[in-house]
Formats: sequence, structure tokens, C-alpha cells
Amino acid sequence: MQRALPLPGHPLEAARSTKDERMNVVGIDIGGTFTDLVGYVDGAIVTSKTSTVPADPTKGIATSLELAGCRTDRLDEILHGSTIAINTVLEHKGARTALLTTRGFRDVYAIGRSNRIEAFNLFFKRPKPLVPRNLTFEVPERILASGEVLQPLDEQAVEDILPQLDAEGVEAVAVCFLHSYANPAHERRVGEILRKARPDLFVTLSHEILREYREYERTSTTALNAFVGPRVEGYLKRLEHHLRDGAFGGKIHIMRSNGGVMSIKVAQEQPVSMMESGPVAGMIGAGRLARLLGLKRCVGFDMGGTTAKSSLITDGAPAIESGYVIGDRASGQPMQLPVVNIVEVGAGGGSIAWVDKAGGLHVGPQSVGADPGPACYGRGGQNPVVTDADLILGRINPQRFLNGGMPLDRAAAERAMQFKVAGPLRLDVVQAALGVARIADASMSLSVRAVSINKGVDPRDTAMIAFGGAGPLHAVSIAREIHIPTVIIPKLPGTFSALGMLMASWRQDFVQTLIGRVGALPASEIEKVFAELSAAGREQLERDGIDDKAADFRFFADLRYVGQEHAISIPVESVEMLSGDTSEIRRRFDREHAQRYSQSAPDESLEVVSLRLVLTAARSDDAADEWLSRPWVAEGEAEVGTRDVVFDDPSKPLKTSIYWRPALAAGTRLRGPAVIEEPNSTILIHPDDEVEVTEAGHLVITLAKHA
Repeated sequence: MQRALPLPGHPLEAARSTKDERMNVVGIDIGGTFTDLVGYVDGAIVTSKTSTVPADPTKGIATSLELAGCRTDRLDEILHGSTIAINTVLEHKGARTALLTTRGFRDVYAIGRSNRIEAFNLFFKRPKPLVPRNLTFEVPERILASGEVLQPLDEQAVEDILPQLDAEGVEAVAVCFLHSYANPAHERRVGEILRKARPDLFVTLSHEILREYREYERTSTTALNAFVGPRVEGYLKRLEHHLRDGAFGGKIHIMRSNGGVMSIKVAQEQPVSMMESGPVAGMIGAGRLARLLGLKRCVGFDMGGTTAKSSLITDGAPAIESGYVIGDRASGQPMQLPVVNIVEVGAGGGSIAWVDKAGGLHVGPQSVGADPGPACYGRGGQNPVVTDADLILGRINPQRFLNGGMPLDRAAAERAMQFKVAGPLRLDVVQAALGVARIADASMSLSVRAVSINKGVDPRDTAMIAFGGAGPLHAVSIAREIHIPTVIIPKLPGTFSALGMLMASWRQDFVQTLIGRVGALPASEIEKVFAELSAAGREQLERDGIDDKAADFRFFADLRYVGQEHAISIPVESVEMLSGDTSEIRRRFDREHAQRYSQSAPDESLEVVSLRLVLTAARSDDAADEWLSRPWVAEGEAEVGTRDVVFDDPSKPLKTSIYWRPALAAGTRLRGPAVIEEPNSTILIHPDDEVEVTEAGHLVITLAKHA
């Protein structure tokens, strides 16, 4: 007899019942240049922005809390996102890592895939493993794809490897056996041996990260977790000790790459899950705003100090993909975990402008970071960057940067631009600055193209939601470059990613490979896997202290046409959809396939690849969501003067009206050229573009149509 899948109570009921219980909660986003804070404390939104301290990020956190007037002993929850995990990979500053794998499969990680993504790149390089071959050890054992044991684990062989780990100074160990996704018994036993004999080692077992086939990607994901583990674990422990020493007694949640949050304990065990923890939060916030404004499809654009990020948002939610690459798409490190689909380019406010030997001008991907920062910061920086260019062009008010907390030195910016760019290219400083800004815009437009045009989405049918400290300065230029007609600047754009953290639900993803034809798989096998996923989910809920009744269990099946390589996740409500009457799951898959690839094959057989559980628990406090739609109350004088700003012609700056955003009343309409300043960001309005302040205080910019 077919039975429906067990679905616990819907979390929204629990969320509604506690809607009026306002907690004191803050979100802290540590970027490469700035540390941002947004909190909802004592019924009000508080913000701060301070320089990141690369040597000890907890100092930036302490400063941000102090600037926002937040006492840790009065906070109920702290949400945190950081780039430490992804930077550890990109900078190759992780732990000395060893890999244990099934005998005969030592070189799987090095061989990788045979595809060559950049077919015409003469300098193409394959992904370089994070674990060298001399630290890859074979263990006699073999489990079949069915989960049956073909060859028992040789425990003595594992014991014999231990002295070699010591001799090589290994700090972390990744264990990835063939078909352990089907039966993890051997991996569990190896984990017990390693953790008992060497408790100082950071041990990662592949089945604890994901139980999914694809040997290379699973090995790479496991190695990534081990490689970043010691550094991230150490940082998170220091963070926790720092907060607890400050009398903080609430919960600490870490933003994860799939758009949810996890406990700090889980983050220490699975740091690979927080690779994109900072940028993802901003896209979550952009999705909520898109839903509020009734936007069917839009592009979230986040420009910070180091990189610019873009993500396609549909029906209020950014796209989530299971395949992801850390670093360059062709030579980066594959990671097979659910990640919000974000495309990054190395162009931000701190990206360095430089001239190559042939006289070509470039911007990025190198960045000056937080220390010493741009030349205009006056901290000894000698390299001109995008922020210096914006200052020279008159787009930034040097006396109002960071609400006046960090006055900028225009003369220092001009000296750096003259020495490194204008002089070598025989240009004047303003011409060089405009060239730097234009090249940065062209580079950043590539990330927007990647999530729109490259996905078959017409940019003319979308809008752009721009945020980040530098995003509102460059958003209109980028939107015009690819014909996006509308740009929206939310409230608090400079700290919007930190605000997005206050909207993120607790989330955990579980997956288990199960391969078979739709309609032919026995219902008992399907039900067994779903039961195992549910049990794992409930165990995680208990570990994190979350009420089972407040959780939402949503099941998916990864499906593909027989003969295809990759699959699409389709929602499943009952076992019968896969083993009985399969017409509904067929209809859903064909429709999704047609939407993604503009074609479907209804007559082809369907195949199940894996079953998934997405387990979420909604926030009990929706203060941040409510604040997004709260009526805007303007204060102060709106128009604060004029100044010359360079837009298109460096020899003909335009006399531009300057406005103070907190004073712009709802319903206000403006026409460019204009500069709208606010405490943590600046918005550049180009000639003839029109701006309207919505009832909730968001800015909607309608781009002028040029012939």
C-alpha cells in the first residue's frame, strides 16, 4: 500500500504565534574591506560600518557592536557571515591536509573530469588538488554501489597510516571511500580510529558532508572541508569566546551558502557550508524586496570593496544550484553542495587600477583590502582603486564618507592615479579616473550578464536591485550597459547583506543517492531513504535545539531523462509520485526542463538520481521583513547643494544637485543628473534618469531611453 511521506507541522504557524515577540538580534557581515552590522534592538533598526581587521576579524565585530550601541548582554541572537572560508581556499592558506581513499582510486581527485571548459584557451590549467599525491593514502576496503560489502575494511592499514600523518605534519584528514554514500560503515570506523588516536586532527568524513554519488566532486567537497576546517574552526571558536566573555548568552547562527543559517557548532564541523555566507545574505534580502515590490524576475547586484556579485532572483527567491566552483570556473575547486547561484568578479571599490607592459589599462582582480585600503583613505596606500576614481570624478563627497566618520583625501587619490595610471598613459587625472570607472563597470556587467543573458533571460524584462557600499554608485551604468530598464536601491544599501541575515531561516539540506527508473523503483526502497533523511533531519533539529513542530520538511527528487548527465530537483509530496501514478511528477519535470532549456522530451523515460530533504525552521521574529515595508518617515533638508560631477565627458563635468536621502519624503520625484548621499552609501543618478521614492522609502530609478 502506498503511503504519503511524513510531513511535520508547517513552520509558519509557529512563526505567526510568536510574531509579536520581538527579540534583540543583530546581523554582522565581515567583508574584505568593511564589517557591516544591522540589528533590530529595542524595537528599532541600528546600523554600523567599520573597517575589517584582517589579522583579527573579532576586533571589527567588537567595534561594529560598539558603534551601533549594542550591548552583548542584551542581545538574544547574533547572525554572522564571513568570507574566511572562501578566502582560505582562494589564497591557498588552509591546513596541511591528507586524503584517505579506497585502494585503487588514489588518483581520482587529481584526474578530475576530462572536460575542457575553455576549449580555445592555450594557457588552460586543470584544477590543482588541495591535497598533494604524497599525502593521498589508499586503504584496502570496498563497498558496492548497492551498499553491500565486497571487501572488509583493513583497520590495521589505517593504523599504519597514522605515523606517516605525524611525520608529514598533517593537520586535517579527509576520508572519502568509493560508494560510501550507499553505506558509510567503513568511513565511520575510520573516523573513530582517527579521532581516538589523534584528537588534534580535523577529520572530515564524506558521508557527514553529503551522501551523493559523483566520486570526484564528493572527494573535492570533502577535501575542501578538511582544508579550511582548522582555520575556520579556530576563528569561530575565538568569535564564540569573545562574545561569551562579553556576557552574551544568546544563540550564535552562521550564514550558510544555501541561504539559510546554521548553529556555530555545525559551522565548525562543516565550514565548507559557509563558503558564500556573506554575499548570500544580501540576495536573500533582495528576494524579499522583490516580492514586496511585485517583481517577477530581477537581478540582485552587490558591489563591495573586493568583489561584485550578481544573482538571478525569480518569484522572490535566488536560484540554488548543487554544483559550484570555488575560484575560476575552469580551474577552481568543485563543491557539490546547495549554493545560492552567485557569480562574482574581482571588481570592487578597492580593486586596483594598473597598466600592463603593452599600455593596457586594467582594474582588478587584485584588491587593496582593508589595510592599507584605497589611497584616499590616507593610510599610506599607493595604488589607485575604483573608490579613488569615483572621488576624483566628484561622485563621492569626501567629507561625508561613512557618515563623516572617515574623511577622504582627494589629493592622495589624484597622486596615486597620476603616478600609476595617468602618467604612463599620458592622460590627465580625470581622464584616467573615468577610464578606470568605465572598465570597472564593463567588468561588473559580465557578472550580471552571466546570471541573465547567459541563462536565457532577457535583461529588458528584469529589474536590478543594487546594494553594497559601492553598488548604488555603479548600478545605473551597468544596467544601461545591458538594457535593464529599472534599478532599485533599497533602504540601507551599504549594509544590506547584514540586514538580509535577519531574514534568513534555519536550514539544513540532506541528500542520498538512489538511482532507478521512475515508476519502476520499489516503493519500499524510496520510503526507506525518505525515512533515513527524516531521521537525520530530526537528529539535527534536536542538536540545534529547534522544536520539531516549528520545522518544515520538504522533499525533492533529482530527476533526469535516461541518458542525461545532470538532474533537476523536483518537489515530491508522496512516495506514490515516484512509484505509482507518476503523471504529476512527469508533468512537473517536463515543465521545469522546458523552462530551463526551452525544450522537453515527454516521451523519454525518467530516472531518479537522488532524493533530498530541505529542512527549514522559519524565524520567530519577522521584524526585518516588516521594516522593509514600513512607511518611510523623512527627516531634515533634502537638497543640500550642488557640485561638479563627471559622467561621460571628463572635460565637461555637469553641475549636479546633491540630495540627502534620509530627508527625501515618500513620493518624491527627481530627475538626473543627481547624487543622493546617505550615511553608508552614495547613489549616482545619470542625466535624464528619473527617481521615485516609494512609500516604504526605497528608490526606484527609471533609466532614460537613449537612441
